[in-house]
Amino acid sequence: MKRARFTDEQIIGMLKEQESGQRTADVCRKHGISEATFYKYKAKYGGMDVSDARKLKALEDENAKLKKLLAEAMLDNAILKDVAFKKMVTPGARRDAVAHVCKEHDVSQRRACAILTIDRSSVRYCSVRPNDASIREAMRQVASERRRFGYRRIHVMLDRQGIVMNLKKLRRLYREEKLAVRKRGGRKRALGTRRPIALPSRANERWSLDFVSDAFTDGRRFRVLAVVDDFTRECLALVADTSLSGLRVTRELDIVMAQRGRPHTIVSDNGTELTSMAILRWCQQTRVEWHYIAPGKPMQNGFVESFNGSFRDECLNETLFSSLPHARAEITAWKEDYNKQRPHSSLGNITPNEFAVKMAMEKQAA
Repeated sequence: MKRARFTDEQIIGMLKEQESGQRTADVCRKHGISEATFYKYKAKYGGMDVSDARKLKALEDENAKLKKLLAEAMLDNAILKDVAFKKMVTPGARRDAVAHVCKEHDVSQRRACAILTIDRSSVRYCSVRPNDASIREAMRQVASERRRFGYRRIHVMLDRQGIVMNLKKLRRLYREEKLAVRKRGGRKRALGTRRPIALPSRANERWSLDFVSDAFTDGRRFRVLAVVDDFTRECLALVADTSLSGLRVTRELDIVMAQRGRPHTIVSDNGTELTSMAILRWCQQTRVEWHYIAPGKPMQNGFVESFNGSFRDECLNETLFSSLPHARAEITAWKEDYNKQRPHSSLGNITPNEFAVKMAMEKQAA
């Protein structure tokens, strides 16, 4: 706060000199102030003595303190309302809350900690915990090979590899990597792989499966099994029937494999037909890896979901099917048009068949 040039006593003394008969200009010249400043002093201190000026000064100081306290209380209240929705349970969450308050409300770290009742030592703490990337990778490798092993048996397997650690630390890493063993239901199901799925780089590397439903003109329902190559975007099969069991799915896959060869991976959702014993037995016999997407996450199977949108928009919604033979004929015709005539935007506006031929020629040239 800037220090005043004159005290209250000196200002009242100037006013007394002017009141005693001296000219205002002479008083201003004597004390080195302008007439505007003099009349400002007179408006504030006119008719007062020194004791009255001191009381006024005390009141002004008290008023300033009260305003400052009110402003600080309002700011504290605003900060508490701002972070009321945050769960500050862990030290990391507390550090994030303090950083948010300092950035958004322009307060010091000390004041933010005081308002949120957080110890500053926990906010300033820098973790010395190692990265443990190699240990995490080894845990994921063991969990993918030994799918039914919990953290205790994984601890034994890592110990055999020479990776020695405390069991509590391993359990923490096991929980952070989300490797908990899935509880099985009443019957055995195909569980697929827990590894993150990668994008395909060649034809027949990965196929995607899904079902699409529609109705005949008489109201009866039917389903269509769609099989798509995720790399070339080719539609490999569109099988229409009123009922499609897991055994029927395996037969149709065998037909496609006889024409194109064995895929490396097949991706599907967790439908009952695709998690049946027939599918599990077929995977073991053909040695095809089956990957199940997470429940409620259809975009993990985005290639066939995109195909289903085009199939429904361009075929199912545009045609009235009177019978199953009629539906099969129309769907087969649309499949041929999709593969050989329809330009695909994600392939540079060429057809899936043209893209497949182009990739095969590039592979031969390499």
